Amino acid sequence: MTVFAVEYVYAADSSAARDESRPAHRAWLATLAEDGRLLASGPYGDGAGALLIFKVQDEAELNDLLKQDPFALAGVIAGIRTTEWTPVIGILAAHAS
Repeated sequence: MTVFAVEYVYAADSSAARDESRPAHRAWLATLAEDGRLLASGPYGDGAGALLIFKVQDEAELNDLLKQDPFALAGVIAGIRTTEWTPVIGILAAHAS
């Protein structure tokens, strides 16, 4: 399993659409957290985006998951940056391969 840091950048003027799709987005995230594929997630303080930490087989699985995000389906994500990440210290370090 591989850990990935995913950064979302929200589309300008997408606040209303995010508010509308947020319940479905959070329900989707909760399901992924329950099955162990999402380790952590949350919005940035400035509201411009979010950070999500996933633990999945590979980048192909990650990309398939991200396409299912209600935020992606609502078109509120302007950009996504995915990076393979190896946590070495702290509570997430136990998830490193």
